[in-house]
Amino acid sequence: MEQPKGFVDSAFPTHVCKLNKALYGLKQAPRAWFHRLSSFLVTYGFTCSRADTSLFVFRKDDCLMYLLVYVDDLILTGNKPIMLTNFITRLHNEFAIKDLGSLNYFLGLEVVHTDDGLFLSQCKYAHDILSRAGLLETKLVPTPLATTDTFVSTGSPFSDPTLYRSLVGALQYLTITRPDHSYAVNQASQFLHAPTDQHFQSVKRILRYVKGTMSYGLIFKRSKRTTILGYSDADWAQCIETRRSTYGYSIFLGGNLVSWSAKKQPTVSRSSCESEYRAMANTAAEIIWVTHLLRELHALPSDRPTLLCDNRSALFMTQNPVSHKRAKHIDLDYHFVWELVMSGKLYTRFVPTKLQLADIFTKSLPRSQFQHFRTLLRVGSLPFRLRGDDRIKDNSTNQAND
Repeated sequence: MEQPKGFVDSAFPTHVCKLNKALYGLKQAPRAWFHRLSSFLVTYGFTCSRADTSLFVFRKDDCLMYLLVYVDDLILTGNKPIMLTNFITRLHNEFAIKDLGSLNYFLGLEVVHTDDGLFLSQCKYAHDILSRAGLLETKLVPTPLATTDTFVSTGSPFSDPTLYRSLVGALQYLTITRPDHSYAVNQASQFLHAPTDQHFQSVKRILRYVKGTMSYGLIFKRSKRTTILGYSDADWAQCIETRRSTYGYSIFLGGNLVSWSAKKQPTVSRSSCESEYRAMANTAAEIIWVTHLLRELHALPSDRPTLLCDNRSALFMTQNPVSHKRAKHIDLDYHFVWELVMSGKLYTRFVPTKLQLADIFTKSLPRSQFQHFRTLLRVGSLPFRLRGDDRIKDNSTNQAND
């Protein structure tokens, strides 16, 4: 700290104000810290990603390092252990940091390293949510929502809206590793301003589902084929009160789920084709962002991305410019899908409804179909257990031996 120019006390030029408040409490502290850290990283040779400003990439010859920043928590990985060690040493010299070793816990996410990949879960976080709601001993249900559940604004107001908002907000963060209940949480989030007793009962059902699948998470496996594959779907005019459609998508890289979403469309669609086409446009935009990120990571697949849709009319619109004359009421922003297809940057293809994985993000599904799609999303429990220092053993093998 120093006295501002023009207001320097000639009698005490080195005196400054005593800071009674921690730097963490100052509004400019996060910006100042990120500027300090990013300046050091850029000087070292890192470049800031344009797709994700919290990601820094270092490349020199055949050496690659990725550094992800969340305030003062850092994740560092690379393909050259010696370079990683040298960089960590430089970090130690520049900042007062603590090396926690191999990644196993980060912002509530639990990371388990397996022989062929990673397993991400939020078991402890889910337990904390259930404890807060007082549902640790609740009965279990097989799906987050019943097929007959509907969300409407009518009904008796819930007595504790703050509790409702707190639980739904916590469930939103839980969807980072649990995409299987994204649709249910999205429906509950639309009534945060005025929840009813029926809405709270639906939230309790979601929590009962979480209780039965607390150990579930996302499974990532190594794959030689790294094709980008996207599924897009929309449930036309699903909302009874506004007649707006709910759309969802899931994007895979090498068979691993890397991006997904379940949202209500901001405008009313006049046909199922229009709602599906708008959903494809949003999915295409996300796919383009994923390709930009992979390009900066120097890991972009050579094959062009594929977008799958179960609506033939919407699929036809992406491949035939003549049909656009019948869709002038659709905002022009959504017609960039056709341009991506024509330029060879995107390939669209039909997928049967029974194989449409994005269905799990647009509606409540029967138990068997829901569990099938959940498995295809690679959401499940850890398929092995650890016993002391022994090697990882598959549960099925252990059961067979028993």
